[in-house]
Amino acid sequence: MKILFVYPNLYAQVGFNYGIAFLSAVLKAAGHETALLNVNDRLCPVPTDEELTAFVKRENPRMVCFSVVTTQYQYALKMARTIRAAFTDMVILIGGIHATMDPEGCLESGVFASACVGEGEEALLDLVEAIGQGGDTTSIKNVWTKRNGTITRNAVRPFISLDTLPAKDYEIFDFQRMIDAKDGWVGLMASRGCPFRCSYCFNHRMRALYERDTGLTGKALNYIRHHGVDEMVDEIKYLVANYENIRMFIFDDDLFTFDKDYVREFCAKYRDVTNVPFVCNAHARFFDEETAALLVGGGCRIVKFGLESGSERVRRDVMHRAMSNDEIEKAFAAGNAAGLHTSAFVMMGLPGETAAEMDETIALLARIRPGRFRWAIFFPFINTDAYDMAVEQDLVDFEKMHSMPNFTDDSCLDVGDEQNLKIRKFRVAYPWYVNALSPDPPVRRLFSRLVQIVDGLGKDDFDAFAGQVESLDDLLHRVLSKAGHKHYSIRYNSFTAVTSEWNE
Repeated sequence: MKILFVYPNLYAQVGFNYGIAFLSAVLKAAGHETALLNVNDRLCPVPTDEELTAFVKRENPRMVCFSVVTTQYQYALKMARTIRAAFTDMVILIGGIHATMDPEGCLESGVFASACVGEGEEALLDLVEAIGQGGDTTSIKNVWTKRNGTITRNAVRPFISLDTLPAKDYEIFDFQRMIDAKDGWVGLMASRGCPFRCSYCFNHRMRALYERDTGLTGKALNYIRHHGVDEMVDEIKYLVANYENIRMFIFDDDLFTFDKDYVREFCAKYRDVTNVPFVCNAHARFFDEETAALLVGGGCRIVKFGLESGSERVRRDVMHRAMSNDEIEKAFAAGNAAGLHTSAFVMMGLPGETAAEMDETIALLARIRPGRFRWAIFFPFINTDAYDMAVEQDLVDFEKMHSMPNFTDDSCLDVGDEQNLKIRKFRVAYPWYVNALSPDPPVRRLFSRLVQIVDGLGKDDFDAFAGQVESLDDLLHRVLSKAGHKHYSIRYNSFTAVTSEWNE
C-alpha cells in the first residue's frame, strides 16, 4: 500500500519531522511505499488547491497521513478538505501533537477518518495492514475513529522501545535541500520524553494519558527513553557520508544532559566520528562544571537552556518549572566559564504575568550574559494546563489563535491595552532592553535612551516605527562592533539576539 505523509510547516523555521521519518521507515520495512509533501514556504512555493490535488493524484496513495502541531492545524484542515473533496474515498488520518492533545476536535471536523493518539509507529502499521486486508480498523490501540457520527476512543499501548525501530528514513525528505536551507544545521534526537511537567508543554498531558490507559507509572512507564550511543554514532556516520555542507548538529531532545552517564559515553565517542560541532538542550538543575567540561570535550559548541521567565513566581505558579534564579545563574556561569556558547529561551505574555515580571526576565538575561537568547510569545496549546489557565482567566482571542501559524509574531491573549503594547514592543526590540542593562557604559547609555523613546511611543507611532527596528539594529551593531563594544543584536531571524563576540 502507498501512504502519503503531509507535513504542514508554514511561516515557521524549516523543521525536520522525526515522527514521519520513523513512521516511513517502519512502513517501508513492512513492504509499504511512502511519499511526503513537506509544505514550508522556505523550501518551495506553497501549493494551490489545484496543485495539491494534482500532487495527490500523481502520487496515488491509498492513505494520506497529516502530522500536525496546533499552530498548523487550520492550514492542515484546509488541505485535508481539499483532498477530501477531490478524493471522496481517500483514507485521511491526522497525527502529531495536536491530534494527541485534541483527537475529538480533529474527528469532529468531519474531514479525518482517524486520529492517532500518542506514538504512532506500531499503531499506523496496524492500521495500514488492517485497511489492506479489509480488517477491523476501529479497535486499534492509539487510534480513534469516527463512523456514522460515533467516535471510538481506543486506549494507548505502552511506549515503544526505541531499540526496536529501524533507522530513520531520510530519503523521504529532500534532505540536502533542507540542510542548505538551514545553513548546514542538522537536527538529531537521542531520546524521547521529559521528566518535567511544564504547564505550557504537552509532556504532562502525554504522560497522564499513558499512565491512565496502561496503568503504568514511574520507571515502568518507560517514558524517558534513549537511542543507544552506538546507534546515534552510526546515524551521524551515515549523515556525514551521504550529505554535504553539514556545519552543525543540533540535538532536539527536551533534555540532553539529564543522564550524565549517557552524556559521558556519547561525548567520549563523538570526537571519533566527526569534527562537526553540536548543540544540545540542558536544564539549570541538571548542569554543572563537570557536565560543561564533558560537553566541551565531546565537541559541543552551544548549550541551550529554557528559562522562560525571570520571575520565580511565574515559573513556579504559572509554568510549573521548579528552578531558582540562583540555579540559573550558576548554570550559565558554568557554561560560560567552560567556553560554551550559552543560549537562553524566554517567553512573554503568559497568563497572569505582570509588566514588572516581564521586566524581571530582561534583568535576568542581563545578569547571566548568555551568548544568545531567543524570545517567543506565549501560545496556549490546546488542553495543556497553561491553556486551561488562559481560558479560565478569559484571556484568549480564539479567532486570532486559530489564525496564527507560529508563536513568534503575535499574541492571541488580550492582557489589556497597556501590556499588549508592551509585549509588541518587546517582540520587536527585545535585545535593546537587555542592552540597556549592559555592564558597558556607552552601550548602556545608548540603549537606555532608545528604550526610553520606544517606551514613550503610543500604539500608532510604534506601529509606524516597528518596521525600522531591524535595520536600525543592524546599523548600531556595525558601529558598536567597530568600536569594540560588546552588545546583543538581532541575527538570523527576528526573534534571536546574539552577542557581538559570536562571528560564526
